[in-house]
Amino acid sequence: MKVYCEAYGCAANMADAEIALGILKSRGHEIVSRPENSDVIVIFTCVVKRPTSDRMFYRISRLRGLGRRLVVAGCMPAGEPGRVRLAAPDAVMIGPRAVTRIWEAVERGVSILEEVDDVKLGCPRVRRNPLVAIVPVSEGCAWRLCSFCIVVRTRGSFKSYPLELVAGEVKRFVEEGAIEIWLTSQDMGGYGIESGRSMLPELLEKVSSIEGRFFIRVGMMNPLYVYPVRGRLAEAYLSPKIFKFLHLPVQSGSNKVLRDMRRGYTVEVFKRIVEEFRSKMPELTLSTDIIVGYPTEDDGDFEETIKLVEEVRPDMINISRFFARPGTPSERLRPLDPRLVNGRSRILSDIARRIALENGERWIGWSGYALVDEIGERGEPIARNIYYRPIVIEDARGDEIFGKIVEVEVEDARPYCLMARLKRIASIEEAWETIIAS
Repeated sequence: MKVYCEAYGCAANMADAEIALGILKSRGHEIVSRPENSDVIVIFTCVVKRPTSDRMFYRISRLRGLGRRLVVAGCMPAGEPGRVRLAAPDAVMIGPRAVTRIWEAVERGVSILEEVDDVKLGCPRVRRNPLVAIVPVSEGCAWRLCSFCIVVRTRGSFKSYPLELVAGEVKRFVEEGAIEIWLTSQDMGGYGIESGRSMLPELLEKVSSIEGRFFIRVGMMNPLYVYPVRGRLAEAYLSPKIFKFLHLPVQSGSNKVLRDMRRGYTVEVFKRIVEEFRSKMPELTLSTDIIVGYPTEDDGDFEETIKLVEEVRPDMINISRFFARPGTPSERLRPLDPRLVNGRSRILSDIARRIALENGERWIGWSGYALVDEIGERGEPIARNIYYRPIVIEDARGDEIFGKIVEVEVEDARPYCLMARLKRIASIEEAWETIIAS
C-alpha cells in the first residue's frame, strides 16, 4: 500500500510517527509525500491545547474527504475519541502506546486503543531529519496530578526504559550518522523515578560517554523531580556533548496558582534550579512554559508571573491561554472572561518578546561554530551553537550547507533567533576539538 503521514505536536509524537513509518516500510509499504497519491492516510494528532485539538478536528475532516482509509493516531484517540468519531466516523484509531501495531490499523483497519506493552526502542525508523534522532526515554507521566493536563489520559501509565536500552538506541543512531540526539518524554525529570528519585543525571552521563561526535538535546523536565538532583544534573550538563539548553516549565509565577494547578513545586524551587544551572553555565538558554488565565488566577497572581519573568528573564516562553481539557479537574472550574485572558496573554507576550530580544542582543559580535540542522521556509540555513541558539545565516543557501559545521559571526538579533554571516565551512573534527577545549 501507499501510505501518507502527517504528524503534529511534541517530539515524542514525532518519534512515534517515525517508528510507525519505519515499521510500515519494513513490511513493504511505500511512503508517499502527498495524500492524493496514497491508499492510506495516517495522522498523528495532538490534544494538549484546545486550539491544537480544534486544528486536528479540522484536518481530520479534510483528510477524510479524500476517500482513503484514514488512521488517526497520536493523542486524540485516547484523549478525545468522540471528536475523532464526529470528524470521521469511519476512521481507524490507534493510541500512542500501540504504535508498534500500526500495521494492523493500516493493513486490516483494526482500531487499537488499549495500552500495548511493547518497547518502541529498537524499531525501524524513517527519520524526517537525517541529522536528528529522537529517542524516547519513558512513556506516560509519573506525576499525574496536574489539574489542567490531559496527558495522563492520552499517554497512559508511567514507565521508564532501561538505561542500557536507551544508550543502545543512541549508539545505533550515532552509528547511522545522526549528529543531534533528542532525548524526549512527557517529563524528562521523571526518568527512572521508579527507583525513588530522578535518574536523569545518570542517563546523561551514560549517553555522553558513548563514542562519537554528536550533541544531545534534553527535553522538557518538571521542576518537581529536578530539584532534588539539580546539582548533579547541572554537572552532567557540562559535558561538551550536551546542548546548554534547559526546558523547565514554571506555568505560573504565583504559588497560589501553582497549588491550584497541583504542580507539586513552588516558584522558589523553579528559581533555585535556574540559579544552579546558571552558576555553572552563565550563557545557558532557558525555555519555560506559562499558562495565562487559569480560572483561579487574579490580577495579583498575574503580576507575580510578570515579576518572575522580569527577574528570571527566560530566553523563550511558550505562552498558552487556559482552555479546559476534557476529563481534567480544571474542567469543573468557572473560566475567566476570555477578554481578560486575551489581554493578559498579549501583555505577557510583549514582555517575553522584549526580554528575548534583549537577551539575544548580548550575542551580537559572537563568533563560533554551529551545526546547520534546519532549512527555513524561505530556504535560509538555520544553525545552532552549543547553547542551542537558533542562528539564521543570511548570506548562504540552506540546501548548500545543510548538515555542515560552520563558523559564523552574529551581526544582529531578533527576539527568537540570531542573525549571522557565514565565515567559513569547518570540519566537525576542528569544531569538536575547539568545543572540547572550551
